[in-house]
Amino acid sequence: MGQTLIELLEIQKSTALSLSSLLEREKFAIANRKSVEIEQLAQQKLGLLNQLQQTDHLLGTHPERQLLIDDDSLHSRVSEIKSIVHDCQQENVSNGEALQRAQLSYNKLNNLLQQSRGKSGMTYTSEGQAQNITTLGTNVKA
Repeated sequence: MGQTLIELLEIQKSTALSLSSLLEREKFAIANRKSVEIEQLAQQKLGLLNQLQQTDHLLGTHPERQLLIDDDSLHSRVSEIKSIVHDCQQENVSNGEALQRAQLSYNKLNNLLQQSRGKSGMTYTSEGQAQNITTLGTNVKA
């Protein structure tokens, strides 16, 4: 025998709340630039999203699924879950934007470092042409 609508809704709510908690941890990991933790949380997030999708499928194909609309108590549970999932979507977008900003900052810093390395090794030939020398001042014997 399959699970009841109430059991499936409880699983769905629990999963949505777990996702909400995970997204909060992800936000702190992004802010603290903990790349290993961000990667682990991303894997866990995918697992929770898959679980939400599977439970949603079970609810959608349940023989008594019409009760999700007709029964006020079940309908309010569905609305509560939808609200949690909506908040999760908003938080996920916010976390994604924070990750993009962090990536841009990293790229800018990396470019600046590369440029400064290039300038420190730049000199000019007797003809006035710019020339990169990686051993600038490091091979002096005197």
